[in-house]
Amino acid sequence: MSAQVAKAVATPPPSPILLRETVGSIAVITLNRPAARNSLSEAMIAGLHAALKEIADDKAVRALVITANGPAFSAGHDMKELTARRSDADRGRAYFAHIMNACSAMMQAIVHLPKPVVAAVQGIATAAGCQLVASCDLAVASEAASFATPGVDIGLFCSTPMVALSRNVPRKQAMEMLLTGELIPAETARDIGLVNRVVAAGSERDAAIALAAKIAQKSAHTIKLGKQAFYRQAEMSLADAYRYAAEVMTENMLARDAEEGIGAFIEKRAPKWQDR
Repeated sequence: MSAQVAKAVATPPPSPILLRETVGSIAVITLNRPAARNSLSEAMIAGLHAALKEIADDKAVRALVITANGPAFSAGHDMKELTARRSDADRGRAYFAHIMNACSAMMQAIVHLPKPVVAAVQGIATAAGCQLVASCDLAVASEAASFATPGVDIGLFCSTPMVALSRNVPRKQAMEMLLTGELIPAETARDIGLVNRVVAAGSERDAAIALAAKIAQKSAHTIKLGKQAFYRQAEMSLADAYRYAAEVMTENMLARDAEEGIGAFIEKRAPKWQDR
């Protein structure tokens, strides 16, 4: 055997940057670039977006959990990948715009997914990693987790993470995170509304799956309507929000699952969902 062939045989194939498994009716996506602190490279962003599209159309999946391997949930954008494009003729402008828009589209795909998305945060989540947590519908954090938008420390204000962050936490807390770049512990993240629950280190994945499974027991049709309505009304004036929500409630009342659910409540029995 030649040295070249021996080297090829000895070199294991690279690990996939995203792992996907199914736990009952729950899809679990694991960020798998631990050596790079699960930074959101171009390939990672594209992979997440593609997975979201698949899950949206998969009727067997009723909820999604996003978790990560290694000490960091995600350290945000891959700065080495971005910096490498400064030698482009336009100093990287076109590539930077491509990455920022691709990442923004992926984050919006989480919001628009017709199924609940739960983040399971085991470690540090910074910049676009913090944005990823904030973009999920719910988040369970390890007591060892921490969060920050530290772009200001390197001369790059976390403007796109700001969009998700400012829609999750009160304005002054968001501004403090953005202006100081300081890490906040999991308990503070819970207190300001960035995460829902803080659990013992190592149990965050199971806790997130359990939370997702609880929601998965509900009517998928009702969850889809409710999630869409929640995010749409949040951007409206009070009067417009009530007008829109009344329309949604009316349509929801006519759904088969609402008829079944209300009937089951009155008859004191368990409902049988048909997800329509």
